[in-house]
Amino acid sequence: MKTNPLKQVEELGQSIWLDYIRRDLLIAAAGNSDSPLRRLIQGDGLQGMTSNPAIFEKAIVEGHDYEADIRSMALEGKDAKAMYEAISQRDVQMAADEFRPVYNRLDGKDGYVSLEVNPHLARDTKATIAEARRLWAAVDRPNILIKVPGTLEGLPAIKQLISEGININVTLLFGLPRYRQVAQAYIEGIETRVSQGKDVAHVASVASFFLSRIDTLVDPLLQKIVAQGGANAGLAGQALGRVAIASAKMSYQIYKEIFNNGRFAKLKEKGGRAQRVLWASTGTKNSDYSDVKYVEALIGPDTINTVPVETLNAYRDHGNPQALLEHDVGKAAGIMKQLNDLGINIDSITQQLENDGVDKFNKPFDKLLEALAKPLPR
Repeated sequence: MKTNPLKQVEELGQSIWLDYIRRDLLIAAAGNSDSPLRRLIQGDGLQGMTSNPAIFEKAIVEGHDYEADIRSMALEGKDAKAMYEAISQRDVQMAADEFRPVYNRLDGKDGYVSLEVNPHLARDTKATIAEARRLWAAVDRPNILIKVPGTLEGLPAIKQLISEGININVTLLFGLPRYRQVAQAYIEGIETRVSQGKDVAHVASVASFFLSRIDTLVDPLLQKIVAQGGANAGLAGQALGRVAIASAKMSYQIYKEIFNNGRFAKLKEKGGRAQRVLWASTGTKNSDYSDVKYVEALIGPDTINTVPVETLNAYRDHGNPQALLEHDVGKAAGIMKQLNDLGINIDSITQQLENDGVDKFNKPFDKLLEALAKPLPR
């Protein structure tokens, strides 16, 4: 029998999480003792789950699993925001309970489920802190991560929340300079907690890099240069479709640099955990590319890849697990340099992606609230 490639990824040190949540995944069907999620945990070695407003919008608006809950809450006079929070928090609690054995078995290294703060708060530090505290208390599970956008305004929120012992998934990361700031904020939060004599052994955080969106934005710029011909066409062709993976490989080198040095070593002695890097937006958007492109090249120890259902199924079917994250690091650095030589400012592009990303989460969030505010058909 063929070994499940997803299980082999686990053996290579990477955790596979699922970028998806839905009520029918969390409840066992009639005649079955296990939920579909539990079967994925057992069969595929799934070790965590992420959610975002777009995922909840799709689950609630396009499905029928929540209609009874929505009717009941409408009769109670709850508004759309209260309905969304009740539904999303309940789903996250149920998922966290399914992953709790993983969390316990691995002593808190894995087994997490993420819930995002209101995306409209991405530029408001104080409101983000207040919202994260409220969600953390409401869900009341040790194996959840509150998702905080890695915006400039999010940095002090990350530091403060980590110092309070709240687990954080730093989301919407695109650029390497911002990643250094995020890691710094995390470390400062742990240092503050240590200085207060508080436990840090069970404080967890991940830094989530959104990958496929980088290629989606950069590829057309490179294709234009290729089409123009001339001396730069060859360089642009070499970088085409490779920038996101090159950036991820460089971010892993930064991760090792930051979390293997003397400053963090002191915190590690106190029980502090490294803030692992997580590869997000790993579903392939360009049909010309492999459907496992953003999994295959980025397998390495102490990392996470959160995949949509389609990518999970594809990798189970035809994945070829190899620890390639640290292969061709020199070439990855060369690709990043080539962008500069071609007049493409990757830092400006990643800032644009961050700005666009906030907007892309605001829109489905607002669409969801609009849908919940409408009466259900009788």
